[in-house]
Formats: sequence, C-alpha cells, structure tokens
Amino acid sequence: MKDYYPKLATHALEEFLETGKNLSLPKDCPKKLKEKKAGVFVSFHKGDELRGCIGTYLPTQNCIGNEIIACAIAAGRDPRFEPIKKDELPELKTKVDVLSLPEKTKIKDLDPRVFGVIVKSIDGRKGLLLPDLGGVKTIEQQIEICRQKAGISPDEPVELYRFTVERHE
Repeated sequence: MKDYYPKLATHALEEFLETGKNLSLPKDCPKKLKEKKAGVFVSFHKGDELRGCIGTYLPTQNCIGNEIIACAIAAGRDPRFEPIKKDELPELKTKVDVLSLPEKTKIKDLDPRVFGVIVKSIDGRKGLLLPDLGGVKTIEQQIEICRQKAGISPDEPVELYRFTVERHE
C-alpha cells in the first residue's frame, strides 16, 4: 500500500484543482494524523524536476493531516513555478516531510544528511533547508543556501536551529 501521507497530499491537491475547495480530513485517516501537530513540507516532483514545495516548520493547523492538506494546496501553487495542472497529477511524485520541533544549535552539531537547518538573522529573517537533499553535501553549503533564501549576507550574525524529518514517499 502506498504511504498514507503522500496519498493524502496528492488527494488534497486533486480535490482543490477539481472543486476549488479544501479537502476534509478523510474518515480513514490514521489516528496520528488526527491527534498530533507538527510542521510539514509537501513537495511535488515531475521526474527529477521540482514542481512545488511549501511547508511550515511549526504547526499552523490543528493536526498533521490538516497541515498536509494546507501545504499540498500551497505547494501546487508554489510561486517559483507555474501552478500544477490536474492533467499533471498522474506524473507527479509526492513527498511529505514531518518536522520535529527546531532546537537551537551550533555549527559543529549539524549534519546535512541528518538535520534540516534554519538560519535566523538578528532582525528575524529566516531561511530553511530540509536535510538529505541532493547536491547539498556540507554544512557550509546548507547554511549558505539558507542565508541566500532569507537575504542574509555572509557576514551577518545568525542563530542556527536544527530539526529532523520523518520522510514519507
């Protein structure tokens, strides 16, 4: 059986594209998705190409299931890409990452294969990168990408936070 998390994300985007409405949490949804809260990232891929990826590092919904639904709909309209169309859905691979709560850390305690990272400037700008991404081999690359995403210059002081993910494909 296909993992429930990406199945839910795909179904949520499909429902939104067909009706313009948010999917209600299905009755057969696993208990964990109804009772726990967490930040979630949903990504859609067409072959090796990213088609959309949107998420939250802290929960914004009342449960993981609704977090997945909200992020899937948003990822389908990721502003970096053309919106996903209904006829693309059969070609897409869906990934869902459920995030642990971020914890303040030091650079020596990071590992890009194990931990995602959040880089936060003194004025509150934040850049985030999920762990274990292709092409990101070093902590320095991970931090540099986060700084670029947030518009934080290389010499600005920052706080570092790390988190783990439970990946569902």
